Amino acid sequence: MANNIFKDLKENYTRGGYAQKLIFWNIGISVIFFLLQGLFPAAYKHVFYWVALTGDVQSVLFKPWTLLTYSFLHAGIVHLLLNMILLYFVNQLFSYFFNQKQFLTTFLLGAVVGGLFFLLFGLGFSHAGDVLVGASAAVIAPLLALVVYNPYMQVRLMLIGNVKIWYVAAFIILIDILQLVGTNNVGGHLAHLGGASIGAIYTILLKRGTDLSSVFDKSVNLFKRNQGTKFKNVHVNKNKKTKVDIPDFEKQKRIDLILDKISKSGYESLTKEEKSFLFQANNK
Repeated sequence: MANNIFKDLKENYTRGGYAQKLIFWNIGISVIFFLLQGLFPAAYKHVFYWVALTGDVQSVLFKPWTLLTYSFLHAGIVHLLLNMILLYFVNQLFSYFFNQKQFLTTFLLGAVVGGLFFLLFGLGFSHAGDVLVGASAAVIAPLLALVVYNPYMQVRLMLIGNVKIWYVAAFIILIDILQLVGTNNVGGHLAHLGGASIGAIYTILLKRGTDLSSVFDKSVNLFKRNQGTKFKNVHVNKNKKTKVDIPDFEKQKRIDLILDKISKSGYESLTKEEKSFLFQANNK
């Protein structure tokens, strides 16, 4: 039974996109630290400060990797589950308009810029906090990238119904701004605003022709499975009629029509054929 579970997890990790791999990494690293905290608290305290982001600028200069690694740690199981659920659903929406490399790029940028906001702007707040952990800033970045790209996209919320996605983003940002005063987690809210800022900037630059995901090609390769030889010899039957693919411009035209339908009526308005076509186009 244990072998089957491990096999299923391995298969899901291999076949999944970058968002699914990020979920695996977040859960795996967080669980290791939860166990370490419970079983070996002294060792946990020592290792923790080599991975978490502290509010000490001088310390970060000697541990610059913590601007990213903090986003793979969480304060508890509830904190971890909420962030992973949000990561999953943000990726589902993000994938309608962007590819997985762009999701990974905005996630990493959100983590780093969120960490910088905590570190630099936190100096002006007395309750910014000493340590920052969690993937919230990293997850908010692709959400805001999506909002800037298509603010009128409809999303369905439980007990509320369909709302424009920019309403959701505005509510989240408003909550973060309001909690910059009088709370003990000012640093976390500063990080959220940093992630939101870089997410919005990402799409603004993308619309102007600059895709920051090209900078992260090497980061993407860390998550890629080695595909081996790209070309192989095949035997071709010249007498057999070959299937003619839809021209690229026709595919893009159909994709644009489907995306326009989503922005006006929501994803649920798509037919089964349209959903299948969009899924296949996104995974090519």
